[in-house]
Amino acid sequence: MNRGFVKFAAVTPELRVCDVKYNCEKICDGIKEAAGRGAKVIVFPELCLTGATCGDMFYQSSLLNEVEEALREIARFSKNYDALIFVGHPLAAGVHLYNCVSAINYGEIRGIAVKSAVSSEGGTGSRFFIPGPIEAKALEILPGKVVPLGTNLTFTCNGLATLQIAVSIGDDIRLSGGIPRAQAKSGASVIVNPSAYPGGVGKDTYGKALARVISGELDAGYVFVNAGEDESSTDYVFMGGSIIAENGLVLSKNRGNGIVYADLDVDRIAKQRIRDRFLTFGEGESIQVPFMLNAEETLLGRRIEKHPFVPMDKDLCVSRCEEILALQMTGLKKRMKAIGAVSAVIGISGGLDSTLALLATVKTFDMMGLRRSNIVAVTMPCFGTTDRTYNNAVNMIKALNVSFREINIKEAVTAHFKDIDHDIKIQNAAYENAQARERTQVLMDIANDVNGLVIGTGDLSELCLGWCTYNGDHMANYAINGSVPKTLIRYIVRYISDTVDYPELSEVLNDILDTPISPELLPGDKGKMQQKTEDLVGPYELHDFFIYYVLRWGFEPEKILFLACEAFEEDYDRETILKWLKVFYKRFFSQQFKRSCLCDGPAVGSVGVSPRGGLVMPSDAVAKVWLDEIDRLQ
Repeated sequence: MNRGFVKFAAVTPELRVCDVKYNCEKICDGIKEAAGRGAKVIVFPELCLTGATCGDMFYQSSLLNEVEEALREIARFSKNYDALIFVGHPLAAGVHLYNCVSAINYGEIRGIAVKSAVSSEGGTGSRFFIPGPIEAKALEILPGKVVPLGTNLTFTCNGLATLQIAVSIGDDIRLSGGIPRAQAKSGASVIVNPSAYPGGVGKDTYGKALARVISGELDAGYVFVNAGEDESSTDYVFMGGSIIAENGLVLSKNRGNGIVYADLDVDRIAKQRIRDRFLTFGEGESIQVPFMLNAEETLLGRRIEKHPFVPMDKDLCVSRCEEILALQMTGLKKRMKAIGAVSAVIGISGGLDSTLALLATVKTFDMMGLRRSNIVAVTMPCFGTTDRTYNNAVNMIKALNVSFREINIKEAVTAHFKDIDHDIKIQNAAYENAQARERTQVLMDIANDVNGLVIGTGDLSELCLGWCTYNGDHMANYAINGSVPKTLIRYIVRYISDTVDYPELSEVLNDILDTPISPELLPGDKGKMQQKTEDLVGPYELHDFFIYYVLRWGFEPEKILFLACEAFEEDYDRETILKWLKVFYKRFFSQQFKRSCLCDGPAVGSVGVSPRGGLVMPSDAVAKVWLDEIDRLQ
């Protein structure tokens, strides 16, 4: 339950069809095991107390009486465990037989969800059961204990308002006329789906796809748990299999009997819903049924990725790189056609950002059928330029067969220092920024001369930190890297290096990837790079992690610190992460004025800082709330 994470368990127990006492014991064993692993919400399959394949035995009073006694036994057993437990069973209420799931918590049945999509086919269909009531009814399931029974119950956790759980039984999830959507609109952050689906060709793939669609479209957690291998095989074979998903991402799954665990981040779900206002969450109607859980620290079993902008799956990462390149190329193509430009001008430093900008521009010109010679790549060495970056820049330009210009700006910058009466020995901000602004002036004037446009090279990470010179590398005619974080740029360049046909380009790209990141604005020490950006502002992999959780999810510093400590446990200690987190917040707030007037560029992901919709933020916003919280964490 720490920081919005709640551990869910989907349990497919061993059972015997129609042997309620045996099944009750196995369910209790499953509760004990799952709760012992820290699960706070434990979900069992549809009709698991009897088996889903009882057929006409569902009509037998002896079986139904055993079910009621077993529910009482499970309720008594649950007193010892801090968990909400969902158990599927048949239930006779008056003259009706319902397919139900009881929610059990601390010795009590809190409420009973009823299946509504009772089809005419299958062992759980209308031959045996009737649809549940739309309006909840009161039912005395235990002596003196009246609980709600219906299809519109939402189980709400006391102490964690974002944990609200609705139950869709079996086909309710897809055949019930939108019940899951109605449940989500009523505030349910997690939909549990106890089911009894027989196995069949393609069903495993379909189930995984369905989990992604439901959790993604509803901005919800989704827990699917299926009837297992011990069901009757008279007409069908049941394969079990559970899936736990969140916001379109499958967190864990299995096949057969057993238990699947996953930590759902209900705070993250709530943050996404705040953004997706079109779903009007919280406006539906449901019966709120409270339950209790202790707000205690739990061991997080969920993997937190170091590089959240970079897919860990190799094929997905390749696809992401190709998509981003396609977006950059299409945006640049449209802009060139719109203004009638026939050329492009790029300043090449030998670093990652200008490398990607040049590679994407070359691909754009090839796509448009334009000559690569119309791309003017300019190197502008000055006081801090090292041989390694200079040679890499030159070699890459030549390998790509674009037009090359070298313009040494030392004399121009020195003359400028004289004009503004600046002592060249004083290596302050004026000393550094004059070089960046001179380079931008050169590029802009060349672009005018060749009827082209200046391609911006700065990336999302630099913009969030304000690590750019105002009206220097801060400006361009079209900035194609502006919404691509540094960690992802590295992967895109690596992808291009691995897929190009000529080794001379691949060789230089690999060396660029291995070169420390630097603005190279201060003279080197005996030819060696003096400035290393990550020594000054912190590791970009940390800052990209912060950017993702600050801008994409709006998490508070305490939770971001917790997540970063989990993700970078083997790389940085807590003190180091906290130090750079404080730097991030200070720079992010103080540098907004640079982002308020950014030039155009394509949005390629879920995080952006364009003032035209990517990030709406006042330039004089104060970071005190966030910095005070960080100080409390120290």
